[in-house]
Amino acid sequence: MTIHTQYRTQETEIMDDFSLQGEELQSALDQIARINQFLGGNKLTLEGVQKLLQNTDYSGTIVIADIGCGNGDMLRMLDRYGQKNNINFKLIGIDANAFTINHARALSNNFKNIEYRCIDIFSEEFTAIHYDIVLCTLTLHHFNDEAIIDIITIFNKNATIGIVINDLHRSKLAYGLFKVICFVFNLNHMGRKDGLVSILRGFKKRELEAFSKKINLSNYTINWKWAFRYQWIIAKK
Repeated sequence: MTIHTQYRTQETEIMDDFSLQGEELQSALDQIARINQFLGGNKLTLEGVQKLLQNTDYSGTIVIADIGCGNGDMLRMLDRYGQKNNINFKLIGIDANAFTINHARALSNNFKNIEYRCIDIFSEEFTAIHYDIVLCTLTLHHFNDEAIIDIITIFNKNATIGIVINDLHRSKLAYGLFKVICFVFNLNHMGRKDGLVSILRGFKKRELEAFSKKINLSNYTINWKWAFRYQWIIAKK
C-alpha cells in the first residue's frame, strides 16, 4: 500500500466512537500512555507548561485542563511535578468518552488535585470552563481543520496563561517507525490501527502556522521535537 502524506487523511479512528468501552479500549489507552511516556511525549508537554509558567506568579492555584485526557497519565505526572516543586495545581481531565473518564478516575484515586469530567468540547458546558493553561496532547489531530480553528479559538479565549499542544508530525518515516513500535510494544488491534491513522491525520508545520494566522495568534512557537511531534505553545502574556 502506498502511503501519501501530502494532505491529512479523512479516515476515522476506532477511538473516535465516544460510546466505545471495554477491555480493548482500556488496553489501548494504557498502551498509548506507556508509548507516550517512553518516547518523551509527557516530558514535551511538561516542558511547555514550564515555559508558560516562567513569567507567571504561581503563588496561588494554577488551573490546568487536559483535553482528551485518556487514562490521566499526563495529569498524574503534573500532580507529582507540582508536589515536588511546591506549585499548587488544580488539574481537570476532560474527555467525551464516559468509559475513558471512569478508567482515568480509577487510576487517579490517590491524586486529590485531579478531577475528571465527561464533556463534549463543542458543548456550552465546555465553553463555560475557564483555566489558566489548557493542554492538548495527541488530541487535536482527531478533528478536521475547521473544527481545529473553533477549538483553538475557545482555548485562546478561556485560558489566562496559555495553551500547550503536543501532536504528531505527518510523515512516511514516522509511519514506518510506528510499525516497529507496534511490534515492540505488542499493541492490540485498536492501538495498531488508530496509531497508524493518527500519523496520517497529523500535521505539517505549515498547517499549524496557517491555523495560527487564521486565529490571529501573536505570541506562539511551533517546534519539531522527537519523536515526530510538534510542540505548539501559545502564550497569552
